[in-house]
Amino acid sequence: MNKFSLNGRVALVTGANTGIGQAIAVEMANAGAHVICASRSGCGQTLVKIPGAEELHLDFADPMAAKDVFQNRHVDILVNNAGIIRRDDAVDFTETDWDEVMDVNLKALFFTCQAFGRAALKRGSGKIVNIASLLSFQGGIRVPSYTAAKHGVAGVTKLLANEWAAKGVNVNAIAPGYIATNNTEMLRADPARNQAILERIPAGRWGDAEDIAGAAVFLASDAARYVHGTVLAVDGGWLAR
Repeated sequence: MNKFSLNGRVALVTGANTGIGQAIAVEMANAGAHVICASRSGCGQTLVKIPGAEELHLDFADPMAAKDVFQNRHVDILVNNAGIIRRDDAVDFTETDWDEVMDVNLKALFFTCQAFGRAALKRGSGKIVNIASLLSFQGGIRVPSYTAAKHGVAGVTKLLANEWAAKGVNVNAIAPGYIATNNTEMLRADPARNQAILERIPAGRWGDAEDIAGAAVFLASDAARYVHGTVLAVDGGWLAR
């Protein structure tokens, strides 16, 4: 089991204040990593769960917010979890909502990977885990910019793996299924949508944030050293249906 240990590693998790990001941060700490919790609103609740963790303010409304983070700070593992969502019919979707989602969910993710990669490539080691989505594979409903961005996350993950795999840097992604978080609160509150979603999930339940955390630890560990460019669905069987 030592291959799954993160002892001695430093992990930076974006969007670590709640939901999936918080669960990943906690589980990486449990696996032995020193965790840096990044968000735009503060990670107080997460820090309570992880004694000794650091906090870092990053607001990806500026896609270049992390461009200098890795210059004087050693980080072994980067988890790009921060993201936002906007919902509306495609015919009514605004340019503002399009741009805000694309900036946070895709542009910021790429340039954060770039900044991390510059440092990781010099030392010949590093792990990136991007948080993609089922909508990296499917179209979804009423979330055009989110769908476009998450398709982009899958593509960027594969591109970076192609360029960096031989240089000691693993780049992979996780595609969460329907997880009970703030982002899905509106869906769970809609009886018809909630029922339709549950009927489609072979596991018969919404996922928990902790269901994603174990996959993140695996991809960040030596157990996944030969895993490159994968978009791992953790979805209760949704895509198999």
